[in-house]
Amino acid sequence: MAVREIREFNRFYTNLIGALDYSRHLHTPFTLTEARVLYELAHGRRVDAADLRIELSLDAGHLSRMLAGFEERQLVTRGPSERDARRQRIELTTRGREAAQLLEERSEEAVGSLVCRIAPDDRPRLTDAMRTVRDILHDGRRGSATDRVTLRGPLPGDLGWTVERNAAVYAAEFGWDEEYEALVARIVADFAATRDPEREAVWIAELDGRRAGCVFCVRDKAPGTARLRLLLVDPAARGHGVGGLLVDECISFTRSADYTELVLWTNDVLTGARSICQRAGFELVGQQPHHSFGKDLVGQDWRLAL
Repeated sequence: MAVREIREFNRFYTNLIGALDYSRHLHTPFTLTEARVLYELAHGRRVDAADLRIELSLDAGHLSRMLAGFEERQLVTRGPSERDARRQRIELTTRGREAAQLLEERSEEAVGSLVCRIAPDDRPRLTDAMRTVRDILHDGRRGSATDRVTLRGPLPGDLGWTVERNAAVYAAEFGWDEEYEALVARIVADFAATRDPEREAVWIAELDGRRAGCVFCVRDKAPGTARLRLLLVDPAARGHGVGGLLVDECISFTRSADYTELVLWTNDVLTGARSICQRAGFELVGQQPHHSFGKDLVGQDWRLAL
């Protein structure tokens, strides 16, 4: 019954909004898929081709041909990603932004004309129903009944997991070599051998009962200073607030342990981790180019006064 009703609704709604003939419906040369790509590019300063492919569930070849067509029409530029030279960064040109803006305006007008045909008293009921549909389908896709993030202390095997996942994730996403894995292994081994339970800790994040990330808090050489280390969110768990919860827990611990500041060292390519720490109140206090892990990088020192 549910399958039949959903399919019937899909047929009704796609016909109502003209999704099957998008270009004629909005008087635009772009297909619905092309318009979605332009929308994603317009709402992010820079987007990698791999991000687009995953976000929109597009075939890699199809997306590549589409972007090549955009480039020929001077709608986008393509170049190596700042995060990873093996990835391709896509940016809208001025002409591309104008095209995306025109699509946005025509979409607004089309939906506005649809809403105008609905009695004012029925509009709240319609939007509530649409919000309910979206929430139910979104939660069903993510498995919301068990889609919870929890933090806990380390169990047997967790420290080994932090070494393995750090090495695997950064090799896959940034091409870092075994030098980074060796560094992580030393940090973890030192923590296990000399940990002061009153002043140092590690947290493992779980999403739906599976390990999803980690962070370490260790005593720094400077008096009254703690250091945040090895913040990691597994790629499969991104978008669930795992990183923010881990950093917040680390900050809370350092305050309860009477530290006066929390510091961390990271690299500029780790934009996700940097954004999390900036939102938590960390400030950049210095940066220096270096060659490590097989790559030319820019190391950054961040500080949070407690």
